Amino acid sequence: MDALVEAANAKLEHLETSLGALQQIRARFATKDGAVTAEVDGNGALTGLWLDESISEMSAKDVSKLITWASHQAAQLTGVERGKILESLNSTFRAP
Repeated sequence: MDALVEAANAKLEHLETSLGALQQIRARFATKDGAVTAEVDGNGALTGLWLDESISEMSAKDVSKLITWASHQAAQLTGVERGKILESLNSTFRAP
């Protein structure tokens, strides 16, 4: 019985650690020219946006495309990290 309780506690600890790690995920992506930098969280929500003064010389359409693209790239980076955390968590709950 002790071994069963110990295994359950280990799984619970890993679950709590994984949930904390998922909440901490952040990624930034900047365009090559540095005009736009976007930061997103592990859910893909935009948490930060930095625009260089050089955007004042661009059309609104081009700026919006850069913002969307940079945000998407940052979200892809968080997706990779999220996948690693979830794979680790899943391996904890797989039967031996």
